[in-house]
Amino acid sequence: MHTEKLYIEKELSWLSFNERVLQEAADKSVPLIERIRFLGIFSNNLDEFYKVRFADVKRRILIDQEHGNSSSFKHLLTKMQNKVFKLNQDFETLYNELIKEMARRRIFLVNEFQLDEFQEKWIQKYFRKEVLPHITPWLINKDANVLQYLKDEYAYITVEMKKEDVSRYALIEIPTDYLPRFIMLPEQKGKRRKTIILLDNIIRYCLNDIFYGFFDYDELNGYAIKMTRDAEYDLSHEVEHSLLEQMSEGLGQRLTAMPVRFVYEQEMPASMLNFLCEKLEISNYDSLLPGGRYHNFKDFISFPNVGREYLENKPLPPMKSADFEGYANKFDAIKAQDILLYYPYHTFGHMTELVRQASFDPKVISIKINIYRVAKDSKLMHSLIHAVHNGKKVTVVVELQARFDEEANIEWSRVLTEAGVHVIFGAPGLKIHSKLLLINRKENGEIARYAHIGTGNFHEKTARIYTDFALLTANPEITNEVRNVFGYIENPYQPVKFRQLIVSPRNSRLRLYELIDAEIENARAGKKAQIILKINNLVDRGLVNKLYEASSAGVEIKMIIRGMCSLIPGIEGISENITIISIVDRFLEHPRVMIIHNNGDPLVYISSADWMTRNIDHRIEVATPIHDERLKQRIIDIINIHFTDTVKARWIDKEMSNTYVSRGNRKKIRSQVAIYDYLKNTEKMTRKRKNTQEVKANERC
Repeated sequence: MHTEKLYIEKELSWLSFNERVLQEAADKSVPLIERIRFLGIFSNNLDEFYKVRFADVKRRILIDQEHGNSSSFKHLLTKMQNKVFKLNQDFETLYNELIKEMARRRIFLVNEFQLDEFQEKWIQKYFRKEVLPHITPWLINKDANVLQYLKDEYAYITVEMKKEDVSRYALIEIPTDYLPRFIMLPEQKGKRRKTIILLDNIIRYCLNDIFYGFFDYDELNGYAIKMTRDAEYDLSHEVEHSLLEQMSEGLGQRLTAMPVRFVYEQEMPASMLNFLCEKLEISNYDSLLPGGRYHNFKDFISFPNVGREYLENKPLPPMKSADFEGYANKFDAIKAQDILLYYPYHTFGHMTELVRQASFDPKVISIKINIYRVAKDSKLMHSLIHAVHNGKKVTVVVELQARFDEEANIEWSRVLTEAGVHVIFGAPGLKIHSKLLLINRKENGEIARYAHIGTGNFHEKTARIYTDFALLTANPEITNEVRNVFGYIENPYQPVKFRQLIVSPRNSRLRLYELIDAEIENARAGKKAQIILKINNLVDRGLVNKLYEASSAGVEIKMIIRGMCSLIPGIEGISENITIISIVDRFLEHPRVMIIHNNGDPLVYISSADWMTRNIDHRIEVATPIHDERLKQRIIDIINIHFTDTVKARWIDKEMSNTYVSRGNRKKIRSQVAIYDYLKNTEKMTRKRKNTQEVKANERC
């Protein structure tokens, strides 16, 4: 077998992805405020990395130790820690550069030592009125259970009250649940500048107001800390526990899960650091990271633009699909032709309006939908409740195990159930990640079905920042199989076959292998053979090996992979026919698309599934073929535009170098903007064609 390394560890590949996010913060062509927000995205991503990826590797090491085995994961953990340390150094450097860049534009992010007399007085008043009611210090004595007290995803100030040589410690939670993290200080007459201070620094400035009169001290110091916990949890599988109860219990366990990362302000005294590490039971396998004064940088995702408009990305207003125009309702439009939406270029309002119309349409009998993640105040969910009130039968499949959205989904489950919605939690052991909607409507005495199959969630907020495809169809071949998927969810042990849809875990691996094998046969027969993929993650070894086999047979493989990629392109005799790019830009690339050359008659699929073992074998996922030739070509065109990107595309290679695709003599093409222009023109041409048809129809009359 080939001796060269064939796979990249998914954890290191993920860190390489987050490095691409940091590249956006470093890119001087990106508007300044957007660069700061990318720091927040990087930080938020890293939080999740520690909760899930880092925690998993640590757990494997501890399991190996428990069984007396030497662990191969220790070397990986060291690599991960070294990479994170380097990324954090780059982060700090970038942060300081961006603060200076803001100051050049007369926007100042100040700390408590940089205030003038006017600002000091204003902050003291603001603190006493707005902040102090939310502050309750927690004293850390020798019996204090700090591990239980500290909450994940919160930033704290550890306070040292020093009296001669004796120190007492207390913890203060930054109350961002109640107050904004960024406070705009009042503008002063004659000073053309905008000044922002973090809530953290207001608390630091007013520490004496919190402790004076209660404690005796000579010196008062505050240091920032943050802890990240293992996000996994063990569920009770006793028969009397419902899944809802188990998930509620699991969330409670997560609050007290063991730490995997502890970040502290690097100026913190060694005695305080050692005391906290002992209290938190920090092990040799946890990440102990010195940092700056501010933690929970994820809040910087919402950093306010208090300056000129050009400091943010120019808005790309979501457009309406011309395919809906000229029809009395959404159902007539979908019956006339399949409709493809591409968020955030298209408005999500088409989806919320479809469900709103279904909620009161007298012809609609029932609505079924999968819910994985939804907005906090979802219009779509409220329409489902209205549908029940209007006598419709509504079934909502809620995935309670949607990581980090469990609490919200538990609450929605209760609200829906109380409203009379039939709520299903799916099959044990199978996460439901498909994005399906099925509406049954009685038309001319028969049942007509309308289906949505998408790559992204029914989420109004993320539909404005994630790119995702959504197919709306009344094609009976597709809609009947969507109905069968819902049946499969309710009874996963009942035999069911899918001819149109690719459904995990029923037939995904088999069908994907068959599609790749067909291209291998074409290549061996001397025909053109090509596979084009756009996915978030490629880490399943079986699929990676199958792609290696296809490349070795002469199949051209082009991929766009946003996140993790275990496959190594360009290995002689193994993957020399494979090229991979990754695009990180203003929108998060989220759709999963597969285009198979198929001897010149392309097969095009959109899917909810990444090429990870969990998505193929352990989740309910759905991919649908696109039959409408017009829509097939639209998807192919969009993917091809991505491959022409000379601004935001990076090569994926074995060194994980994240080198930008060279522009050479080609013009600058930023694919996300080019796709917006392409779709805008497509909608314009569709309207023009429809107007021409309408004029001709009127002339015939």
